[in-house]
Amino acid sequence: MISEESKAELLEVALEAARQAGELLRDGRPADLAVAATKSSPIDVVTEMDIAAEKLITGLLAERRPEDGLLGEEGADTPGTSGVRWIVDPLDGTVNYLYGLPSWGVSIAAEYRGETVVGVVAAPMRGETYHAVLGGGAWLGGERLACRADAPLDQALLST
Repeated sequence: MISEESKAELLEVALEAARQAGELLRDGRPADLAVAATKSSPIDVVTEMDIAAEKLITGLLAERRPEDGLLGEEGADTPGTSGVRWIVDPLDGTVNYLYGLPSWGVSIAAEYRGETVVGVVAAPMRGETYHAVLGGGAWLGGERLACRADAPLDQALLST
């Protein structure tokens, strides 16, 4: 069992890492950004900014939480000894980012002994940061989020 105090500390670190990475990605995007590599398919791309953002996040986590494990989308993988493991997608929506579209973010989660306890998604181009803590609900900034009642199927909005 992880304490509320520990969850609050993990949230603080995740928010700071997402903020810093988001600022790097937003303000440091080169005009000539190109694909640095591909992963599972020709459209599953990695840019130099994916790598730079992951390096920033992993550096901050190593400094603040050196005993924690880490799994990063761009290759970071450290086992850790604290029971906490960070899961990082430093640039979620790389193709959008590559094409200059604003729909991208920084996604960071912390799990404790295999259970996700904190999640943060920063969307810098929209000025939004979402977060959730196990047992504490989901938030957009300081506003608690809630689901509305299901709409009848003939009134539902579907999107892909």
